[in-house]
Amino acid sequence: MRTIYHAESMIDAHLVKDALEHEEIPAFIAGEHLIGGVGQLPARDFITVAVPDSCIERAAPIVKRIEAQLSEARRSAAEDPDWGDSTLPAGT
Repeated sequence: MRTIYHAESMIDAHLVKDALEHEEIPAFIAGEHLIGGVGQLPARDFITVAVPDSCIERAAPIVKRIEAQLSEARRSAAEDPDWGDSTLPAGT
């Protein structure tokens, strides 16, 4: 097994894992159970996605695509002044 993705969150890790498994590439999330100990651990790079060595070439473009989509979503959210606004629209 080789690490192919360092996730910023468990959600990101599962998005990558699910995309890989959809393409019939076995994937494993490492560090998922460390989330409870984050206060005692570095806050980065402890959740990773790994695939068998034989699947690296097939998995790499899928991971790259998901990373681009996540990056674009984060950029869009950062540029939207209303993103995360918890107020409800009038009349609801």
